[in-house]
Amino acid sequence: MTDHPFGFGPAAGGPGSDDDSDRNAGSGKEPARSGGFGIPDDIMSKVPLFAELQKLMSWQGGPVNWDLARQTAISQVGGGHVPVSADERRAVEEAVRLADLWLDPVTTLPSGVAQVDAWSRVEWIEKTLPVWSQLCDPVASRVVAAMSQALPTEAQQMAGPMMGLLGQFGGMMFGAQVGQGLSSLAAEVLSSTDVGLPLAPAGTAVLLPQNVAVFGSGLDRPADEVRLFLALREAAHQRLFGHVPWLRQRLLDTVDAYARGINVDSEAINEAMLQIDPGNPESIQQALGGGMFQPQDSPEQTLALARLETLLALVEGWVDHVVALATEGRLPGAVALRETIRRRRASGGPAEQTFATLVGLELRPRRLREASMLWSLLAEQRDSAGRDALWAQVDLLPTSEDLDDPQAFVDRDDSAGPSMADLA
Repeated sequence: MTDHPFGFGPAAGGPGSDDDSDRNAGSGKEPARSGGFGIPDDIMSKVPLFAELQKLMSWQGGPVNWDLARQTAISQVGGGHVPVSADERRAVEEAVRLADLWLDPVTTLPSGVAQVDAWSRVEWIEKTLPVWSQLCDPVASRVVAAMSQALPTEAQQMAGPMMGLLGQFGGMMFGAQVGQGLSSLAAEVLSSTDVGLPLAPAGTAVLLPQNVAVFGSGLDRPADEVRLFLALREAAHQRLFGHVPWLRQRLLDTVDAYARGINVDSEAINEAMLQIDPGNPESIQQALGGGMFQPQDSPEQTLALARLETLLALVEGWVDHVVALATEGRLPGAVALRETIRRRRASGGPAEQTFATLVGLELRPRRLREASMLWSLLAEQRDSAGRDALWAQVDLLPTSEDLDDPQAFVDRDDSAGPSMADLA
């Protein structure tokens, strides 16, 4: 009898086994077809547990099983799911409209809000999955490929057609892993741009009322004040993403460059694969938590991550700066709220750290304060139009070295540079 890797394949003495084939030989009886787990197709399709397993293992949509990721994330936040009420939706719409009015005098970028929405945690998961797939699939492709390569040559030859099953198994494991990270994020994110990336459809400003209420509960500030401050940040992000045409794709491309620079630790994956018992879910969970999918740093990855952190810092710094201008003299708790958000974004919340551990990607603007200071100095010396003109082309933006000395960047002799209209 041929051995099957990972314990999959026909069970001894069961349908599809060598013994079963012998018994059916010469009898004129067609042997039961197996679904790949030693279980006939007709049983696989009728027993709920087997049918669900068959569905998971038949995923063909890419390196991450996004059906499983979605199911995992939603099931983990399901107990804390609170639907958005009509009053909450109305309050979010009013806050975003007022926020746009306050932002008009402090930036030359017009409103980028075409639609306002309020999402529950489950809605955040479902509606941001398309962007997460863009971010995670490149990383997963490298890791799933490394899982196949981690097997010894002899095992690969013995596995034969089972190698395709290994890819499906990797996609399932990665799906469960990403789903866990998304469920953690869903319980903490405050808006569609809270992690620094545009996760909602273009032009859609979003707040999550349930999470906003939890965030504001310990701040000793009125709920409508907290909501308005967060609406200002969301509306400011929408102005950038809506009117700086290269920005959205640049962020996604930088994440893709990060993925291409990953150097996967094949030895760690090989060791983890040998410890996995498909019949023991705890062994799979231990492998997930043991660094199986955590990529090793490479020079390319480090460089791409530095570029990503700088771009995120410039976006967050600009938002921090213009919101501070818009709230000056208008919102009593703006200074305290600003400092709270700064600390939260610069250090990353628990959920963000969880996602970084699982996927190996940190979306953190570590130099937010320096970037905010740079935008403030630019506004003082060049006015808001001169400040915003730097977004016209990516080559005009400050670099990581410029964040080391914001004043030196502002004092350069190019202060009378072209305007956004000239470069459009």
